[in-house]
Amino acid sequence: MRVVVPVKYVPDIQSDRRFDPDGVVVRSSTDGTLNELDEVAVEAALRLVEAAPGERTDHQVIALTVGPADAELALRKAYQLGVDNAVHVVDDAIAGSDYFSTAAVLSAAVGRLAQDEPVDIVITGMAALDSLGSVVPSLLAANLDWPQLLIARELTVDGGVASIERELDGVSEFQSAPLPVVVSVNDHIAAPRYPNFSSIIAARTKAIDTLSLADLGVGDLEVGAGAAGTRVISAQPREPKAPVVIHVDDGDGGTALADFLISRGLV
Repeated sequence: MRVVVPVKYVPDIQSDRRFDPDGVVVRSSTDGTLNELDEVAVEAALRLVEAAPGERTDHQVIALTVGPADAELALRKAYQLGVDNAVHVVDDAIAGSDYFSTAAVLSAAVGRLAQDEPVDIVITGMAALDSLGSVVPSLLAANLDWPQLLIARELTVDGGVASIERELDGVSEFQSAPLPVVVSVNDHIAAPRYPNFSSIIAARTKAIDTLSLADLGVGDLEVGAGAAGTRVISAQPREPKAPVVIHVDDGDGGTALADFLISRGLV
């Protein structure tokens, strides 16, 4: 079994978000990290191949990212978690790409990997925490012309068929599709494992294959801000939080609470 996991290098969720003058999210190695929901996807892929028949060496998990040079850090973290190989699509023309262009590059990269050996499953996180678009898995499936199984909380593969369970609005759904397939997983499917010291050290020097747009047969005009269907016109920093109000109850706590709720339009 060969599994590809697209991963994304995103600003730390606790850091201040900002745009550059061109309306593109500022990303720097000082606060960047592997998207947390992609860590879950990596874990789901690892558990899938560990449960597959045969030796672990018969199966492969490949982390794939699209991004600038700093995005290598996301692949290093994926190596720490246990992936077998890593691929980095890096090209200056990609900067400013929207969901559609990003998915086109990712699908071209999956197609390139499949030329060497068939890819059975693409497993993604359900969203990237820098934008929360949640559309790339569907766009990937459409570009690859593969079936899609989305927001899985359980995933199994048997006899060339992938099956998932997912929960929507309190209802459990069971879906299946033949391989190859694109699967997105939610954050309940598996808790990412903690890398040990040896895997952290080994990840620093493991090889990362790099690909350019030319390698994938994708033209410069198909990606980047110029090809994007949307753009950020303006953005303002969010307002600072109001200071916390602490009221010492001297017998008027109920009245103070009611006044507070009324002033906020909550009652």
